[in-house]
Amino acid sequence: MSASPIATIEILKPGLSTQVQDLGRPGYYHLGLPISGAMDRHALVAANRLVGNEAGAAALEAVFMGPEIRFGADALVAVTGAAMPPKVDGIEQPGWTAFPVKAGQVLSFGFLKAGARAYIAISGGIDVPLVLGSRSTYALGGLGGFEGRPLKAGDTLALGVPTGAAREGASVAETLRRPIGASQTLRVLPGLYWHRVTEGSKGTFFEDEWKVAPEADRIGYRFRGGRKLDLEPREQPFGAGSDPSNIVDSCYPYGSVQVPGGTEPIVLHRDAVSGGGYFMLGTVISVDMDLIGQLQPHQAVRFESVTMEAALAARHDAKALAEGVEAALGR
Repeated sequence: MSASPIATIEILKPGLSTQVQDLGRPGYYHLGLPISGAMDRHALVAANRLVGNEAGAAALEAVFMGPEIRFGADALVAVTGAAMPPKVDGIEQPGWTAFPVKAGQVLSFGFLKAGARAYIAISGGIDVPLVLGSRSTYALGGLGGFEGRPLKAGDTLALGVPTGAAREGASVAETLRRPIGASQTLRVLPGLYWHRVTEGSKGTFFEDEWKVAPEADRIGYRFRGGRKLDLEPREQPFGAGSDPSNIVDSCYPYGSVQVPGGTEPIVLHRDAVSGGGYFMLGTVISVDMDLIGQLQPHQAVRFESVTMEAALAARHDAKALAEGVEAALGR
């Protein structure tokens, strides 16, 4: 008996930047290898669960502009995250809902309406090789995903074998989605080198409105528009350099906020380096990192100081939201 043919999809147009992502590869940050994975983890998990995949199955992350994909086999598809309407042979389909795509049909996308990143989950998941336990793309290092890079026209990707029960028309209610608004508040746990900032600048950082700079990607999101931070004067230690915002090299936690020169905060994200010589005033709480992944350039943002207790409470709420998705889909 001959083996069943492998189900595939063909990339006709890649969009602006489309990559294979799952939930990332933790455990190697101390070696300088970032966690990578989906910028909006909640959206990725929801898409996977809609089509019967495991929560961390590999899917496609599309930024600002969706790809055009021809299916080589029947499949169930769900698109979550950014409001980027999916279409099957030109007919619009609902977001955050499982819908069928037949062999030979083409999945495409309308114009972006809100958010930045859409997640395209396909029943069976994207079957690319595991690299250090993950199928996520780390493009800066040419690692993982499909040949370690964003997808290009002509790429053919294999699909895994569907293993879970899924139902066409299954949907995630709006109350179980993370909000994508015109402005966002990002909660920050001050610490690390917070003592380096003057009392006056500690206040202005949280008072000011910031805007996402065009230089915002998977490595980090830069923000502009707020007042420059003043730093407490000190004699720079050996190896720290002359700029008062420089430090002797230190580790960069995921979500840490560095402010080179005290002017433009940068929140380090999924593909960020693990250490360097810029001071960090604190860390955006893990729950709000998904929100950053959906921010567009020039979008308004405010930072809010929170306590560890508030951060843990937010994590509890996020867990309840995820459990709500599972319960709604009968998992």
